[in-house]
Amino acid sequence: MDNKTEVRDFLATRRARITPQQAGLPDFGGHRRVAGLRREEVAMLAGVSVDYYVRLERGNLAGVSESVLEAVCRALQLDDIERMHLFDLARVANASSTTRRKPSSQQIRPTVQRLLDAIDGPAWVRNARTDFLASNQQGRALYSMIFFDPARRPNSARFAFLDPRARGFYLDWEQIADGVVASLRAEAGRNPFDKGLTDLIGELSTRSEEFRVRWAQHDVYRHRAGSKRFHHPVVGDLTLSFEAMELTMDPGLTFLAYSAEPASSSATALQLLASWAATEFVSGDEVPAAIG
Repeated sequence: MDNKTEVRDFLATRRARITPQQAGLPDFGGHRRVAGLRREEVAMLAGVSVDYYVRLERGNLAGVSESVLEAVCRALQLDDIERMHLFDLARVANASSTTRRKPSSQQIRPTVQRLLDAIDGPAWVRNARTDFLASNQQGRALYSMIFFDPARRPNSARFAFLDPRARGFYLDWEQIADGVVASLRAEAGRNPFDKGLTDLIGELSTRSEEFRVRWAQHDVYRHRAGSKRFHHPVVGDLTLSFEAMELTMDPGLTFLAYSAEPASSSATALQLLASWAATEFVSGDEVPAAIG
């Protein structure tokens, strides 16, 4: 991943989405040659010279101060996640080869697995490339369809874009697809030297037009909390809330747990899922025969 290209395209796409009215600038009418704000308008809002902002938007963040970055964030009206992304890009631009982020661990500690198994509800751990690393029985049962390629580690991004069953499994596939791409974009900003990540992005870009279109938008996202709607082939429709937690002892790994509203149809479906999982799964590596 080329840092200068990432910076250039991110700043340009953020600038293009803001109108003069949204920025509190007078609109004198007439034809504007660019979508959104002009570079000189962003420079004025950020309190820097036009030449300096042009340098930033060309992808050169070397030596940029935090105060300037904060000013640019305000001028472009970046949200918290976009702000973190810009700071990640600046960190990478100013990092030496000896300070590059180490790849996240692919091994799950026994205490994490015990915690997964103790949760009553689907729970799983993934890395920043959306590889499915570990789960409890209900987690494997809920996401059983991502085990579509026994020769590869299960990966939810690959499933979402390359397996046609994903559109039936995710009832809000468009929203899920947006989030997957934006999450990978955020990780690419944090860790552009992760070969596994760049290989995955390259594969998805080559094989999926839906992925390419979303990747070009430069949106960023990080899982925190929310809800998802599924259509499971065995237990039917579920609406589940999720909480995502970074494992502080395992940088780059995220722990996700799902729950249903008490006394809801989704809670009943989760009970059925637990019963089905208990009969179909014997070991943690098996895929349910009903899905095959």
